[in-house]
Amino acid sequence: MTGSRTRALLLAALIAIGAGAVAWGTGALDSLERGTVRARFGIRPESPPRGVAVVAIDDDTFSQLHRQWPFPRSLHARAIDRLHAAGARGIVYDVQFTEPTSPREDMALYRSVAAAGGAVLATSESDGGGRTNVLGGDENLARAHARAAASNFVNDPGGSLTRYPWKVAGLQSVAAVAAERYGGARLSAASFQGGNAWIDYRGAPGTVPTLSFASVVSGHFDPAAVRGKIVVVGATAPTLQDVHSTPVGGSRLMSGPEVQANAIWTALHGNPLRSAPGWLDLALLILLGSMPCLARLRFGVATSVLASLAAATLYAAAGQIAFDAGTIVAVAAPLGTLGVGIVSMVAASHRMESRERRRVSHDNAILEQRVRERTEELRETQMEIISRLGAAVESRDSETGSHIERIGFLAQRLALAVGMSHGDAERIGHASAMHDIGKIGIPDKILLKPASLDPTEWELMQTHTTVGATVLSGSRSSLIRLAEVIALSHHERWDGSGYPFGLAGEKIPLAARICAICDVYDALTSKRPYKEASTPEEALAEIEREIGSHFDPELGRAFLQIAPELIAELEEAEVEAEVADEPMLDPAEPYLEPTGYR
Repeated sequence: MTGSRTRALLLAALIAIGAGAVAWGTGALDSLERGTVRARFGIRPESPPRGVAVVAIDDDTFSQLHRQWPFPRSLHARAIDRLHAAGARGIVYDVQFTEPTSPREDMALYRSVAAAGGAVLATSESDGGGRTNVLGGDENLARAHARAAASNFVNDPGGSLTRYPWKVAGLQSVAAVAAERYGGARLSAASFQGGNAWIDYRGAPGTVPTLSFASVVSGHFDPAAVRGKIVVVGATAPTLQDVHSTPVGGSRLMSGPEVQANAIWTALHGNPLRSAPGWLDLALLILLGSMPCLARLRFGVATSVLASLAAATLYAAAGQIAFDAGTIVAVAAPLGTLGVGIVSMVAASHRMESRERRRVSHDNAILEQRVRERTEELRETQMEIISRLGAAVESRDSETGSHIERIGFLAQRLALAVGMSHGDAERIGHASAMHDIGKIGIPDKILLKPASLDPTEWELMQTHTTVGATVLSGSRSSLIRLAEVIALSHHERWDGSGYPFGLAGEKIPLAARICAICDVYDALTSKRPYKEASTPEEALAEIEREIGSHFDPELGRAFLQIAPELIAELEEAEVEAEVADEPMLDPAEPYLEPTGYR
């Protein structure tokens, strides 16, 4: 039996690792991974960069100068003269000067660039061989000791600017040229993974020290703000449409010049933020994916699950530490594989118990009794796992450990009230225990925050639905599949304003709609780090207000109708639980496939 048990667990581990490796290799988890990178940027403290500054052609500039865009080049020349006189270490102009204007204006700009000892002039156009027409061509630039550089960045599939290139069409990027020209260190192609390098953003939009263009051309600014710094001049006014999504600042957009300043800081420091080698990410995926089954070789199912959840927490913390040290390791794929490994281990344990039951069923009546006892133990263990999975999450942010029991009780009774069979209602009650399992990936600083979440924290908090579904996905167990549906959709709203997908009406699975009402009621009547408990009457009034917007009208009215009975039973059950320490739901009841509802 030992050899068979080892083979079964090895097969379960291989299934989990295979599923995780396929998801990782095909990019199926890339969106989640990008979310973890944004979260890691958000957790890391902001660090305003030294040595760079931005001169912003902002709304104040237009209102003070009373000029339309594009500005005459003599005005840009005046800005360069002022910056050079103030002692700027270098000037990077993130405005394109490819086409000629008037000879007088062009020469004014050319003379100022030359007098300043040159500048880095951004462009998005080259002939494919690195040659440009900026200020009349590369020969003119050489005489003025200036360099043209590519202003391009690299968008990730989600639309955020995350990397800057080494070269574009043979022309080095602005950041690479600025680092070489003003930093003394020459970057090489080897410093760019796949031709690109991560921009090590120092913080959200507004972190880089910024002056208004109007104050610079008028001379009304403190020279110390630019002295000894690389100054990026460019458009920040939203009307000029040079604003971009980045991995920092949540939904706030960052101007192109500030992105260039962050990229220049990154280049000056030798591209300190890098992706971990693919082999390391794969090795971590294999390690976490195999852990539940390896633990099961030594321990029981429940202990193995708890050990795996502890490993998930430690790995998430290690991923942040590695990020702060300059290495981006994969997080979503290893943790997702760990989740699949947990489910696979539980399923393998179930199969092993089933095989044992079939083997001893041919023996005498004593052995048959053993089978019944083992089967009962397995069912109790399965329910214990579900309960512990939920409790492992809820214990981090709930005032009481009985939250999941109450959710299960309320969900089961509401399902019965709308006509479900006893078996289907009980399955919803059990599955709802894992509705918030995705919170294993939410940092304590967010989960336990005793105040409202900011946009970045709220965006990360919302990922607990998709993380929970990932942890529970791929199971052959109908109960786990139902739990996956509830975990993913219990924050959707009837009017379509919920998350993660904005489902509306009956497109939201019925089990998730039931759990949503019960979860909100129990959350309102429970004390949390960020609020006091509401009375049952206050909670029911809130649910009544949300019928038709947050909640399914039919389910909401049904809940209100049975609420007095439920409240009385909950109060009675709490008293009995203190004495008997027994769960409110019977874990030994069999699971039935749902019928007659959507």
